[in-house]
Amino acid sequence: MGFACLAAIFAVPGAIAQQSDAPQKPGKMIHAGDVLSGELGVMKVRDTKNRGKRVATYQITSEPRRLPPPNGLCNLETGPETFQLVPTNDAQAAQLKSLSGKAISVKVDEIACAKDAGEMSEAIVTKWSVVAK
Repeated sequence: MGFACLAAIFAVPGAIAQQSDAPQKPGKMIHAGDVLSGELGVMKVRDTKNRGKRVATYQITSEPRRLPPPNGLCNLETGPETFQLVPTNDAQAAQLKSLSGKAISVKVDEIACAKDAGEMSEAIVTKWSVVAK
């Protein structure tokens, strides 16, 4: 009986490793008007355009999503999982600040792959609005 338990313990890590080796499928396509949900994180980064001033950068971590062409998978096998939210005014910045660390949903109006140095996410959401849950 002790041998069976020991064999089961050693068999489990192999099974877990086999599952993680399976190729992941690309995420579902995201279009303008779709909702993106996840936890809102905040980071302080130096703004190179504003004399190195530290500014808040907000991002949602979510399931992988594909972007419409020409962006596609953003050079990732499954599509981006981190999405930077760019506030367009002080009201949006204040709204994000109050929601930091919480699960939120946003309606995506404009999205693209990150391509500039200093962007902290795999994709950038430049036009968006918070959706009430």
